[in-house]
Amino acid sequence: MRRVSVFGATGSVGESTLDLLSRRNDIAVAVLTGGRNIARLAEAAMQHQAEVAVTAYEECYAPLKDLLAGTGIEVAAGPGAVAEAGLRPADWVMSAIVGAAGLAPGFAALSQGTTVALANKESLVTAGPLLMAEARAHGATILPVDSEHSAVFQALAGENIAAVETVTLTASGGGLRDWPLEKLAQATPEDAGKHPNWDMGQRITIDSASMFNKAMEVIEAHEFFGLAPSQIAVLIHPQSVVHALVAFQDGAVMGHLGAPDMRHPIGYALNWPHRSALPVARLDLARIGRLEFADPDLVRYPALGLAQAVMRRGGASGAVFNAAKEIALDHFIARNIGFLDMAPLVEQTLDRFDAAVGLDRAPGSLADVLAVDAEARRIATQVAGGLRRTMS
Repeated sequence: MRRVSVFGATGSVGESTLDLLSRRNDIAVAVLTGGRNIARLAEAAMQHQAEVAVTAYEECYAPLKDLLAGTGIEVAAGPGAVAEAGLRPADWVMSAIVGAAGLAPGFAALSQGTTVALANKESLVTAGPLLMAEARAHGATILPVDSEHSAVFQALAGENIAAVETVTLTASGGGLRDWPLEKLAQATPEDAGKHPNWDMGQRITIDSASMFNKAMEVIEAHEFFGLAPSQIAVLIHPQSVVHALVAFQDGAVMGHLGAPDMRHPIGYALNWPHRSALPVARLDLARIGRLEFADPDLVRYPALGLAQAVMRRGGASGAVFNAAKEIALDHFIARNIGFLDMAPLVEQTLDRFDAAVGLDRAPGSLADVLAVDAEARRIATQVAGGLRRTMS
């Protein structure tokens, strides 16, 4: 019986993971973690007979405890409890907590030498070298769960990474893809929060519209696969059928196609190194008719240019980039800044952090990463205040 833990169980990736687990009878659930949606966390914990349910918010402990009273399921709360849950024995761990909050439990799980299915983008963006080193030190395995990185991982099976010329990640372009440039300044969180192909949470859907999500994935590919910035490209692909393309030095291009359903990359990671049947739609290319591709407009999507700069600079750039991106998104959702203010906020934060602290020194520990994250958030909040005053 395999022991499985799901960190971020009440999010979209977590829910897709639980759907796959519910179809198996050879898995025991060790840990489920969530945020403020304690009703869903308790329901999932009971359904899967989890050993422990953990909420990231200490104030949610009592109501979660009440919901699980009499079930025998252990209850814990707070960021420390989430991190400690990563130390519990498990054969396979889904790391799907959104944001820097996913760092500590991910590192904890790797320290146990387990297999971590990584859906937390921030881990590689903020601490890529540290994360990969932690996995090597403990004989742990990291499997990519983002659909694009899973696609690259699958295309590289049996291949020599040295033979790769380029890797191309595809992007739908988000909900504002067809908006005129001059109209983007008026886009609201509701406008940006509608995705044409994927059913995701508000934050990641807005990140898709701004392409900050894809910028993060570009940095992830750089860190996970050891690719040079010049080897990573992005294509707009409205149908979201082709998830990635890998071009080799002999001119061959391997593409990964599949229906836009996160249960495929999750299922691949869950069953790896084997393939098993998954409850996902099968492609009917004749019905789809055609697949479209276009180069992204860097004026429309400045986040992609920032990602290239972050990869070239290295050091603390990834951690600062992620922190500033999260602050920018917070302020856009709160309507403190406009849609087009997010990229300038991130760029100004990188510049100010470099002037005050320096970007070149890479964090040497998880504590260093979190310190950079905190300082970058402080600077980004100041930048956001200036942009807000400019708007008013």
